[in-house]
Amino acid sequence: MSRFDEEAKDWDTPESQERARNIAKAICSHVPLSNEMTAFEYGCGTGQLSFELRNKIGPITLADSSTGMLEVLRDKIRSRSVDDMEPISLDLTKDPIPNKQFDLVYTMMTLHHIPDTQLILNQFYELLNPGGYLFVADLDKEDGSFHGQDVDDVHKGFDRKELASLTEKLGFTNIDFSTAYKMEREINDHGESKLFPIFLMVAQKS
Repeated sequence: MSRFDEEAKDWDTPESQERARNIAKAICSHVPLSNEMTAFEYGCGTGQLSFELRNKIGPITLADSSTGMLEVLRDKIRSRSVDDMEPISLDLTKDPIPNKQFDLVYTMMTLHHIPDTQLILNQFYELLNPGGYLFVADLDKEDGSFHGQDVDDVHKGFDRKELASLTEKLGFTNIDFSTAYKMEREINDHGESKLFPIFLMVAQKS
């Protein structure tokens, strides 16, 4: 069982809901959304971001590799009688890419968990319709205190210029960054906390 499977039932907190709400607002401020748009969320967790966006867009496919997160998500979809959200189990670093394209692809706090950034961005590109939009919300470059120095299987955030350059090389255009949220997190056993900026990168498939 992964850490995310274990944490799934307690994942939805007021703090995480606030983060999703602010990132959804940032997305809406960058691109005019419509109910005609199909969407794909990767690393969806319990679907917090998609639930914030669902009234502004069309059908959403939500993908994650955590069984625990998907179980919580399916319970939420059933309890709210939602019929336009489809959860799927998918790891885009290993599994075949879905044979379908979308107008929007978005991901929140997932990119830093994926070792091969170029691979996953290319997969996102392939999943988009021409002219479609990619939204990536993740950590700015940091010193490793977000996850702790003993965690070595994650990126310590991203440098915006470096990420923009990589994204552009893969064929994306109109790349733009903004700070969508600042997340406060305890960083040691002494109760000290720190604010971590979360950027939103917007890019368009040419």
